[in-house]
Amino acid sequence: MLKNLLITGYRSHELQIFGQKHEGIPFIKKAIASRLVPLVEDGLEWVLTPGQYGVDLWACEVVLELKKEYPHLKLSIITAFLNPEEQWKEDKQEYYRSILTGVDYYGAISRQPYVGPWQFTARDDLLLRKSDGLLLVYDEDAGEGSPRFIKEKALKKKQQNEEYRLITITSEDIQSIADDERMNDASTYEDYAF
Repeated sequence: MLKNLLITGYRSHELQIFGQKHEGIPFIKKAIASRLVPLVEDGLEWVLTPGQYGVDLWACEVVLELKKEYPHLKLSIITAFLNPEEQWKEDKQEYYRSILTGVDYYGAISRQPYVGPWQFTARDDLLLRKSDGLLLVYDEDAGEGSPRFIKEKALKKKQQNEEYRLITITSEDIQSIADDERMNDASTYEDYAF
């Protein structure tokens, strides 16, 4: 049984998403929720995330929404360094800070601003050590992307500990949810057509 789940995936720019109003975000969030709810109902206690702008923060939104129905669920953001949002545009900073108000634990691996890539490595190693599984929004067929590195580390951990779970959400999964939504919208419209 999973008690602590790490959720991460693409940064928003890797998905060509440059604003919070992008039409794809709700489908990504629904895909995350569809994988998360059964785990929460089965006893999941903590969701951990690096809190980077993109899938990490959308997952945080999903968890904050689920906490209303599942008050035992807790959310943690563990960043690689202090104040990662300082270099972001103001609207993204406000969004990030609004999410921080709902987390149960917030911490940074390094007590200083960005110094080097070792901070990301240390963060990922800690998150993998503290989790029983990884929910990763990543599409192997799409090629490169930042999630590839955490997936490689998770696969190594799984080799050492067969209990470690790796759950993925691909672009096909997200597209399927989008298609279902559009069909539901169309059938709703048809139901009310005169």
